[in-house]
Amino acid sequence: MTQPWRAAGAWRQWDRAVFAGVAGRHWPGAEPVLPKLSHAANHGRLWLAAAGVMAVAGGREGRRAAARGLGSMALASLTVNTVGKGTVGRTRPLLDAVPVIRRLHRQPVTSSFPSGHAASAAAFAAGVAAESGTWGTVVAPVAASVAFSRVYTGVHYPSDVLVGCALGIGAALALRALRPPAGPRPTANRPVPAPALEAGRGLHVVVNTASGPPPLLTPTANRVRAALPEAVVVERTEDEDLGQLMETAAKAARDADGALGVCGGDGTVALAADAALRHNVPLAVFPGGTRNHFALDLGLATVEATADAVRAGRAARVDVARRTDASGRSPILNTFSIGSYPDLVRVRERWSRRVGSWPASVLAAVHVLRTCSPVTVEINGRTRDVWLLFAGNCRYSSWGLAPVRRRDLTDGLLDVRIVDGGRFARTRLVGAALTGVLTSSPIYTEATVRRLRIRLPDAGRPDAGGCPPADGATGPPGSAAGPGVHLACDGEVSPAPAELLLDKVPGGLRVYRAA
Repeated sequence: MTQPWRAAGAWRQWDRAVFAGVAGRHWPGAEPVLPKLSHAANHGRLWLAAAGVMAVAGGREGRRAAARGLGSMALASLTVNTVGKGTVGRTRPLLDAVPVIRRLHRQPVTSSFPSGHAASAAAFAAGVAAESGTWGTVVAPVAASVAFSRVYTGVHYPSDVLVGCALGIGAALALRALRPPAGPRPTANRPVPAPALEAGRGLHVVVNTASGPPPLLTPTANRVRAALPEAVVVERTEDEDLGQLMETAAKAARDADGALGVCGGDGTVALAADAALRHNVPLAVFPGGTRNHFALDLGLATVEATADAVRAGRAARVDVARRTDASGRSPILNTFSIGSYPDLVRVRERWSRRVGSWPASVLAAVHVLRTCSPVTVEINGRTRDVWLLFAGNCRYSSWGLAPVRRRDLTDGLLDVRIVDGGRFARTRLVGAALTGVLTSSPIYTEATVRRLRIRLPDAGRPDAGGCPPADGATGPPGSAAGPGVHLACDGEVSPAPAELLLDKVPGGLRVYRAA
């Protein structure tokens, strides 16, 4: 017991010594600024104002940074006020040594430990920096000044501020793990010839109204017509064959020396890419699905951005991954996975219409961790039990395990990530994910390859692993329900075959892209 008491005594002695040193020193220019700055940060007013400025002046990047900063600050405040101050009841410092001109007009009466102002400042700055380095550079000195002002004005000990900052940064990191920020756009690939279709003449667009948010897709189709009035736009309904519509549109685009356009989710875009590859026509991707990963990696965040690229004839070649099995060959533009993620997708899709996308994602993750089991997979001749086998078309940047964005869409590689099963696998997986050490855990493997051969010895068996159907659901092959091992390709879930091969077609697809 002697050592902890000595450590605590040394910590309190250091705390008081540093506090006295700050109080007794003259800080040029600080007296008219820091007390006012500290007061302005009460109840987060300073950060709300800063977020407003970023949202108005910073464009899309500024709005994302403002939203993430406020979300991080809210999480930090919740942690400090419900856990921190309620756990440690520390009295405020004595103000005898603090000059009167520095003191706040209204002294706080809550526990001194930790500093809520410092936590909010650090959380807001770290959240902003996660989305925008430019805005983060602007905000960081202000946040540091607010944190220091709490010691300068005599309302907190230095350790209160340091722990508050640590909690704030931790809140920003936790939010980043739950909702990774948008990554940098891919590096510019070498331009390739593509028709510049002024007003959209020669462009044949298929809009899959059965995918994505239903109320938004018809207005999106009308925006395509408004931006490119001479384009042929076909809206697909649920009773029409999407593959046949893509085939017809691709042939018409080829005969007109034009391009194939697509608006829908990533699965719909992959189907369009298959038609574009077979008929050797460029592809124009109009974002219209739930997440639009491929369009965003091309820098195409809006219908108007794609229309601008089509009019300018601005295109590049990108890699296409391929999945080959007994049923044939199909392209993969984004990701392929076996294990817990396909099960999460099918459960999420089942619940999203009831509660919304993000609540459904959280509920699906809880369901998967509670009910799923590892899957036995043979990977390039080696058998192993896995919670997850992920393969991305080109290397992804990531936060933890979650893939975020790709910088290069022509690297010729498959980004492979494996989370192993085994004894206490569920506990180890959850613990590693919560502590942020998953990527350095023994259960995690990461590699880049050009080919991946996969065998599933127990494919088709209801007890082969994965998740049981949610709410007792059953359904036909390829539906979002039913037992057995499933795979997901670009967000589309289907029963897994007994054997398949993944490889690449480097630079195989011409696509219109942002400048």
